[in-house]
Amino acid sequence: MRSQVLLLARPGRGPHIECSGGLAARRTGSDTVHLLSAAATPLGGDVISVRVIVESGARLKVRTVAATLVLPGADCTESHSCWDLEVDGELDVDPQPTVVAADARHHTRTTVRVGESGSARVRESAQIGRTGEHHGFWTSTLYADVADRPLLRHRVELGAGSVADDELGTPLACVSELRYPETTFDGAGVLLKLAGGGSLSTWQGRRLGG
Repeated sequence: MRSQVLLLARPGRGPHIECSGGLAARRTGSDTVHLLSAAATPLGGDVISVRVIVESGARLKVRTVAATLVLPGADCTESHSCWDLEVDGELDVDPQPTVVAADARHHTRTTVRVGESGSARVRESAQIGRTGEHHGFWTSTLYADVADRPLLRHRVELGAGSVADDELGTPLACVSELRYPETTFDGAGVLLKLAGGGSLSTWQGRRLGG
């Protein structure tokens, strides 16, 4: 299944929403949109595409109503999520965790383009496996630019076959948060100030919240 979401925030107007496939979106505040599943997704073979545009002078918060459960399909274990964020106003993206179940393999790619006057907060978290599961795989790639200048190229992977996969102690959970132009905030784990402005916080462990 292919699912597509378009969110457009304009100053002085409510967010414009377009959805197709297995995802829906609902306006839950003057500047807040929640994503929710209209069907079981992502399964193996599914592709989710979310495009967010925030015009200058506009604000938008993007949330999800529940955690995203990634499951293998009958003929394919691999699924993909692509986030394309164009920010000239203020954007805050903070979905609930992605949980990769069984032997599913999920790939997330996020592209953030921030204008000179824009500000962004992009947070993601992932957990490999439900109780007793540890065979899944998750990877996230983040590309962030400010006014066409490279800001950050960041990649994380967890789970079976990842670069950190080790019999003695494999991290199975991750929290990553990018903020621009903020250079300090109370994030999880290690905080890195970026040369082009803004900052990145990353944490890895066995369990989210534990």
